[in-house]
Amino acid sequence: MTDLGGFQDHVARIDLGDGEIAYEGIDEEDAKKYIGARGLGVKYVFDQGADVDPLGPDNLLAFMNGPLTGTQVTMSGRIAICTKSPLTGTVTDSHHGGWSGARLKWSGFDGLLFEGQADEPVYALVEDGEVELRDASHMWGWGVHDTMSEIEDEVEGSYGKNLSAMAIGPAGENEVKYACVINEDDRASGRGGTGCVMGNKKLKAVVVKSSTRMPKPKDQETFQEGHKQAMQVIQESDVTAPNEGGLSMYGTNVLMNLTEEMDGLPTKNAKYSSTRSMSDAEGDGERIIDSENVSGENVRENILVDEPTCHSCPVACKKEVEVQAMHKGEEMNVRTESYEYESAWALGPNSGHVERDKIAVMLERCNDMGVDTIDVGNTMAMAMEMTEEGKLDELGEGIEWGDADTMIDMIDMIATRETDLADHLAEGPDHLAEEFDAHTNSLAVKGQTMAAYDPRCMKGMAIGYATSNRGACHLRGYTPAAEILGIPEKVDPREWEGKGELCATFQDLHAISDSFDICKFNAFAEGIEEYVLQYNGMTGLDVSEEELMEAGERIYNLERYYNNLAGFDGSDDDLPNRFVEGDEHAIPAQGGSEGELAELSKMKDEYYEVRDWEDGVVTEEKLDELGIEVGPGTGVSSGGAAAPSDD
Repeated sequence: MTDLGGFQDHVARIDLGDGEIAYEGIDEEDAKKYIGARGLGVKYVFDQGADVDPLGPDNLLAFMNGPLTGTQVTMSGRIAICTKSPLTGTVTDSHHGGWSGARLKWSGFDGLLFEGQADEPVYALVEDGEVELRDASHMWGWGVHDTMSEIEDEVEGSYGKNLSAMAIGPAGENEVKYACVINEDDRASGRGGTGCVMGNKKLKAVVVKSSTRMPKPKDQETFQEGHKQAMQVIQESDVTAPNEGGLSMYGTNVLMNLTEEMDGLPTKNAKYSSTRSMSDAEGDGERIIDSENVSGENVRENILVDEPTCHSCPVACKKEVEVQAMHKGEEMNVRTESYEYESAWALGPNSGHVERDKIAVMLERCNDMGVDTIDVGNTMAMAMEMTEEGKLDELGEGIEWGDADTMIDMIDMIATRETDLADHLAEGPDHLAEEFDAHTNSLAVKGQTMAAYDPRCMKGMAIGYATSNRGACHLRGYTPAAEILGIPEKVDPREWEGKGELCATFQDLHAISDSFDICKFNAFAEGIEEYVLQYNGMTGLDVSEEELMEAGERIYNLERYYNNLAGFDGSDDDLPNRFVEGDEHAIPAQGGSEGELAELSKMKDEYYEVRDWEDGVVTEEKLDELGIEVGPGTGVSSGGAAAPSDD
């Protein structure tokens, strides 16, 4: 039990196998050590054991908010979904914005813990501190959009007023390994296959109905001081200033032109480091592909129709677009909210085209089918390169570079596993690599594909991708803040020295914000000082900046320790070989980044020294230092490798 401010001290444990629902409080010591949301969610998953089958009844699926979720704190509408990933085999947490995290808090809950597997499809309705399981058989097979409409009718609520829903589409139902959970139509917990786990459990949706009941700070004076300070730095930032900053004006896609300009935009399955470099190599002097066509500036000028916000957000980075695109002779009218940088890149330049309006169609299909835009785009790009090299000849089907029409259709086919190729693509890049001897074509780390920052010229992302606890990810430690935007200070993106420490610091800081749970875009303006004031003010605690940073370090080490117990060590902290200095398959960057490759071995040595790990394994000394309790069968052997858990 806890009486810390910001918590409801109420968690539901739902056994989908027998339909039993039990309620429990929050352990206060765990709340102090792991903060909430991501931290507490991972702790619940950790306690379930690292040797569970991701697609078995014992895998836990935790929906968690944090002590700052649903409060006055800016950008505090986030929720974390934590589980063991069917895509990577690691622990994973995936977040989305909107209003569902806040409404879960307002409905009286800190979290929902789903165990077991239902015999028939169900959805969970959360209202007034209670959870009810309802039949969802009639919605099984439906896309997310139709599911959302049906739920709104059935529970007699209204999105945008008192209702939120988090649902899966056919991709989750058919256990596509990178299926995601979609919130209120267009916000996604995209990474790690959380939707796949949900589908395996036959959980179609989690529905939250609640009026607005914001938690009150325990220490109002401290909280208001922190809130005032946070608002001031957000309004003064060139990135976050409402209606002025780059993020507010253009959304995440403000980065498209910036990374292209520095020759750091992976193109054509990262064979090239920018669309300009691709054109130079293949265009006979003509610009055959230009990422500007899918940039935030282009989107704002031509197809933007609305700028909705998440709970308590003055920045409004969400950019809703509307297009009319011809697809195989048919006009498709699409309105969608998710024209994000990573998504536009994976489905566009990295797949060899910049057809802006058709990318919007793809995004709408991804949201309706419930599939991660980054992984589906990158996996199709991988298949394009494999097609070019003849590695898919035995299937008698493939995908040509830049074939946007086939990509639109392939998203639906992957979600339903309709063809042999689609079935293979649904299993993810590691499966393709093994099945077709295509390791050199993969952009994955630990089974998850990378994001839109080229690690050959942004060395912080090189070590970040390699050491991310949930597979290749830019959001574990967002070093482009310093390498591109100069936050908190500008560093040379092409210099490898010091990036191990920079990456570890960002990883710990983001573990804190993910556990509060607030948007990472806060960190473009706020720092640890604002975090401490608002956290202490809300909870009534009196932690120092050092203590809060230690909590972030503890969370990151708990995740790494879980992965060690699941069989991962330093050999898994790798990069796709085309990026790595000394690899026979390396492809040096071009243009302004000409010749650059990632000095991975040197960066790993530096990073492990900062972390006090032994070849990627958390030592017993580090566990003791951070107060991470070691249960029976979860020790680390003296040889430095993870010991197996007891049965």
